Amino acid sequence: MGCDTGTERPFWLICTTHLLLEVYLLVQVALIPVYVREFQLSLLEASLVATVPNLVQLLMNFPIGFLVDRFSAKHLLCASMVIEGISAVFLSQTSSFWALVLWVSVMRISSPLYHITGLSQISRIVKEDKASRSIGIHNAMGSSGVAVGAVSLTLFMTTFGWRSTYLFWAIPVLSWGLFLLRTPHLETKTYERRQQERKVGLARFSYVLTFSFVIFLVGIGLREVGTSGVSTFMTTYLVKVRGLSEALSSLIFGLGPITGIVGALGGGLLGEKIGAKRALHIATLGCAISLFALSLTSELYLLSLLYLAYSFFNHGVWTPMNTLVSQMAPRSERGLSFSAYMFTEGLMQSVGPAVAATVMEGSGISFVFPFGIAFVIASLVTLQFFSPRRAT
Repeated sequence: MGCDTGTERPFWLICTTHLLLEVYLLVQVALIPVYVREFQLSLLEASLVATVPNLVQLLMNFPIGFLVDRFSAKHLLCASMVIEGISAVFLSQTSSFWALVLWVSVMRISSPLYHITGLSQISRIVKEDKASRSIGIHNAMGSSGVAVGAVSLTLFMTTFGWRSTYLFWAIPVLSWGLFLLRTPHLETKTYERRQQERKVGLARFSYVLTFSFVIFLVGIGLREVGTSGVSTFMTTYLVKVRGLSEALSSLIFGLGPITGIVGALGGGLLGEKIGAKRALHIATLGCAISLFALSLTSELYLLSLLYLAYSFFNHGVWTPMNTLVSQMAPRSERGLSFSAYMFTEGLMQSVGPAVAATVMEGSGISFVFPFGIAFVIASLVTLQFFSPRRAT
C-alpha cells in the first residue's frame, strides 16, 4: 500500500474519515429538483445551494492551510466530523430555503478542514514511490462515501423523506469524530521546522506559488467550472428534459460515484505506471469525450451508461491531481500548497453553477453539456504547459 508498518493505521483512519465526510457531497445537488418544487425556485436561485456553500469553503481554505501546518491532525480531523454532523442535524429540521443554504454552507467548512489536513498527512506518511497508489485508495474511499450517501438518498426519498438522509448519517459521523478524539494513532503534528531561515506569513507563498504550479491551478480551475455546472444540474436535466422521477434521477446520479471508486483506483495505478501528469491528461480527455457522447444520447440506458463512464473519468482525475500537488509542494508547506489547490477548486466550483444557470436560463437545460465540454477542453489544453517538479 505504500505506508510503513507504523503508519498504516493512521492512513486507514484518515481514509475512513474521508468516506464519512463525503456521504453528503452529492446530496445537495441531487436534491435541486426537489428544492425547485418545494421552495418554488428558479434555476438561478436553486444554484445558490451550490454557489454560496462553495464561497464559504473558498474563504476558509487559506486560514485552514495555515492551521494545518501547526496543529495536531487528530484534533483537526475530529473538528471536521463534528462540524459536518451538527450541520446535518440542523439540515434535517429545516423548513426554510435560506436556512438550508446556511447549514449547507456551515457543513462545507468541514471539507477543507478535512482535505487539507488528511492529504497533507498522507503525503508525509506514505513512501514517495507509492504516493499515487495510496492517494488512489484514499480517493476511492471518498467515492465510496459519495456513492453510499447518494444511493441512501434515493431510499429515504421513497420512504421517510429527503431530510431523513441528513439525520441518519449524522449519527455515524459524530460518533467517528468522538472516536478520532480518543485514538492515540493521530497524535502527530503536520508542522515541520526548517533548519534554515524560515519565511513567515504571506511570504510563505513564495515557496508554493511557482510559475508551473500557477499554470496547474489555472488548468484545474477551468475544469472545475465545467464539471461543477454539469454535476449541479444533472438531476435537473434528467427530471426536466428526460422526464424521469426525482427518485430515479437521484438513483442514476448516485450510481456515478460507484464507477468513481474504480476511477479513483485506476487513476492511482495509471499514475504509478505512466506518471501523474500523463494520467491526468488521459482522465481529462475521457471526461470531454464522455460529455460529448452524453450530449448526443437520447436513450435512457445509453445515457445511464455514458454518465457512468463520465463519472469514471471525472473521479479518475482526482488522484493524479492530488499526487501532483504533493510532488510540487515543498515538504514543509504541504498544508499551504493543498489550501491553494483547494482555494482554486472552491472558487471555480462557486462560479460554475451560477454561470451555467445563467447560460441555461436563456439556452435551455440541455446546454449544460456544451458548457461542460468547452471548459474541460480548455483545461486539457492548459494542462499541457506545466512541468511538475520535485518538492524541496
